[in-house]
Formats: sequence, C-alpha cells, structure tokens
Amino acid sequence: MTDQTFSRSRPISVPTEEPRQEARIGFWASLDKPLLVIVGVLISVGAMMVYSTTFDWSLQSRGSNTAIFVQDHLRNLLLGFVAMVFFAVIDYRFWKRFAPWLLLFTVGALVAVLVFGDNTFGARRSLIAGRFQPGELAEFTLVMYMSAWLGAKNTKPDSFMGLVSFGILVSVIILPILLQPDLSSVVIIGSTAVMMYFLAGAKIWHMVVAFVVALIIGITFVAAFPYAQERVDSYVESLTDPTRANYHTQQAIIAFVNGGWLGRGLGQGEQKFGYLPAPHTDSIFAVIGEELGVVGASVVVLFFVAFVIRGFNISQRAVDPFGSLLAIGFTLWVAIQSLLNIAVMTAVIPSSGLPLPFISYGGSALLVLMIGVGLMLSVRRVSLQREKTKRRGDGASYGLGGGNGGSRLPRSSSRRSTAQAQRLG
Repeated sequence: MTDQTFSRSRPISVPTEEPRQEARIGFWASLDKPLLVIVGVLISVGAMMVYSTTFDWSLQSRGSNTAIFVQDHLRNLLLGFVAMVFFAVIDYRFWKRFAPWLLLFTVGALVAVLVFGDNTFGARRSLIAGRFQPGELAEFTLVMYMSAWLGAKNTKPDSFMGLVSFGILVSVIILPILLQPDLSSVVIIGSTAVMMYFLAGAKIWHMVVAFVVALIIGITFVAAFPYAQERVDSYVESLTDPTRANYHTQQAIIAFVNGGWLGRGLGQGEQKFGYLPAPHTDSIFAVIGEELGVVGASVVVLFFVAFVIRGFNISQRAVDPFGSLLAIGFTLWVAIQSLLNIAVMTAVIPSSGLPLPFISYGGSALLVLMIGVGLMLSVRRVSLQREKTKRRGDGASYGLGGGNGGSRLPRSSSRRSTAQAQRLG
C-alpha cells in the first residue's frame, strides 16, 4: 500500500517543482546585469555631454541653461527607460506576429515623409515638426522583420529564392530612404541586413552579389547628389593634404587636438560654440575628445566594444533562431552606427550626419534604441528561465557554429533531439 501511494505521488510532485523554480526568478534577478551596466554608463556619459553641448544654446533660446536638458533630453530618457522595461517584461516571441504590420507601417511612413515631410537642408527626413524620423524606425523594423523572417522554419537563406526575397525586402526599405536622401541610414540598414543574412546561413556568393549591388547603388547615389560628391572629393583630397578636408572634418580634428590625452575638462570645450556642426548630435564624439581627451574617448569606445561582446553572448544563449537574430541584429545595428559616427569624427571615412547611439541628443532615435535593449533583455530572460529550470530539451545549442543548411545561428536542441530520435528509431 505504501509503495502504491509513493508511486502515485511521484508524478504529482515533479511538475510542481518546476513552476516553483520559475516563480523564484523575479524580474530583477532575471535581468542581464552586464548589459544594464554597459547601457547605463553610455547613457550617463551621453547625459553629461548633452548638457555640456546644450547649456549655452538652452540659455539663449529658452532663458535657462538647463531647459533643453531637463525638458527634452531627460524626458526622452524617461520615455526610453519605460519602453525598455515594458519590452523587457513581455516575452519577445509575442512581438513576432506583429513584424509584418510593423514593416507595412514603416514603409507607409517612409513614403509619407517624401510627400509631407519637413524640408531641412534640401532633404525630407522627418514628420511632426522634426519629432519623428521614419528612417530611424526603419532601422529598428529591419532587425525585427528579418529576425522573424530568417528565423522561420520554411525560410532558406542559402537558396536562390532566399537571396531574391532578401533583395526585395531591403530594396523596399532602402529606396524611399535614398529618395529623401539619407545615405547614412542606407549604409546602416544595408550593412546590418547583409550581416544578419550572412549569419542566418547565406552563401558566400550571396555576399559577393550584395556587395556588388551596394557598390553600384553607392556610386549612382554619389553621382546623382552633388553634396555627396563634394564630401567624397574633399575626403580623397584630405588623404594627402589634411587642410583640404571639409569644414566639419577640420573642426572635429581641431577638437581632438585641443583635448590631448586627458581633455580640457567637462564643459570646458570651445569647439561646440559655433564651430562644430550639431555638437549635441552628429559631432558629440568630437566634443568628448576635446573635453575628456583621448583617454575619455577610448573609454567610450571600450564600452561600445563591451556592448557588442555582451550582445553576441546573449544571442548565443537564445532559445530559438528568432531570439538569436533579434539580439545579434540589434547588436550589429548599434555597432555599425557607432563605428560610422566615430570613423567620421576621426576623419577615417567621408563625413556624414548620424548620431552616436545612447549618447547623442535625440527623441525617436533614443526611443527605438531603448526598445531594442528591452528586447535583448527579454531574450536573455527567457534563456535564463530555461537554464534555471534545467529544461535542456527545449534549450539552445550555444555558439554560432554552422548547423544544418549552413546556418551560423544557434539551433534549438529540441530539433536536434528530434532528429537524433528519428535516426535511432
């Protein structure tokens, strides 16, 4: 009688322990602390530099040296923080079903900005008096949709039709951005898309085709828009004679020279007072170089490197291809944008206008970045739940090694276990 009671009680006690173990993992405990620290440091540095670059402008335009920082930037930070927490709480897999609708909305916004957008310096890039830039939303949308598409079971990125579908998708997003024109966003979107496609299992010759197409588009764009041709010409001339560089590049170089190794001190820079164009957005890294020196600028670069490393780590631990692509897509997005901004400010590539992630002043740009961080946190939370409950059958195959079909993404071990069972059967 005792044995029968024990045998009946065992299957009841087993399932009750797993939910308890999951319940003990609270929200704070499940958050990825290294990622939070990295993003927190970058945002804090950004807050300091935004105040340093806007206090004089704020005093002249609003009568208070803190008005722009408090009323605008801190408000944007608060909205971004709320968005990050919201998307971190919800399971990232919930949003997969909305990816097609987000793509349709983004394409519609990109078309709308060409018709109704604010014309600033000969380009139409924003709506609602400059508060909403569809190009920044397009960068976010690309990562979300490609993660859902490439993560689907029936998608074959290593096939010819996969390449055609990839080309159509990227063209639909890039074409209206080219017409704005906004070459910086095109480079970011194109580079992120190609790298995600490659990691999902595309063949090398696919990458060669993508590179050739991108090169043709780039040459055509430069030839069609005089301002782009001028920037390229001045960059080529500056390679042999730095004095021939354009005004923006020269002022950025002066800022770094003035800063030296340790900088002139926070708030003590001079280039932000009418010399550097857009010191609170595009040129903020040059201000960092002047006020915090080479050492301070190098620390900022190291934190971006740490962000990339942590992003790849989260991607490797994801429980499914969709989560892995989400994490690595947002990581690549931040990495490419920060790399381009820093390269422009250090005169490595021709000048172009784009903000430095987490640091530059901005509304929609900061919001979509924080949403991306929230989704990365959600990916890590789900994988941590799986690790803590020891459900190895539903876990992920760690690492970016190639799998079936040449994929370079983590494969669900549940699929692997099924295949092994079939072979054993």
